[in-house]
Amino acid sequence: MDAYLDIETTGFLGGSSYPTVVGIAVDFPGDWSVRQLVGDEITVDSVLHVLEGVTTIHTFNGASFDLPFLAWKPGVDLRRRFEHHDLMHSSRRSGFKGGLKAIEKALNIPRNLPDMGGHDAIALWQKYRQENNRAALDMLLEYNREDVENLRVLRAILEEENWNLD
Repeated sequence: MDAYLDIETTGFLGGSSYPTVVGIAVDFPGDWSVRQLVGDEITVDSVLHVLEGVTTIHTFNGASFDLPFLAWKPGVDLRRRFEHHDLMHSSRRSGFKGGLKAIEKALNIPRNLPDMGGHDAIALWQKYRQENNRAALDMLLEYNREDVENLRVLRAILEEENWNLD
């Protein structure tokens, strides 16, 4: 079974940074569901619970960022437990450049929040934590949900076009 994973954090790997949202979409036959772990909900046990029954995790730049970050905090090394497919590498081999948002744009994959990026996600988390601003958290969760759901769309397009998907 497949899962699509994307994380939001307070910054780069190291120092006092930590994951703020872990979005995981699980694609069991006939059952697509997205689960988002937020703040203190992000634990080794909760991540593994959401991934129960999964064999392969799909990410975008996850080999360099998402999976190493989760191995550091909260300390769950998903690379040792699951197969991993980094869609960034498949996209590069297929001739696409840039990050996930640029590739989505090139492939006409729609977004509700097309102008948001990683720095915006950090600012939304800070606004939520400092002001208890639920609207900021809701927007952050929507941003993360779009990332996770569009990973599935990107993978389907790459497969459909037989573009270097391995």
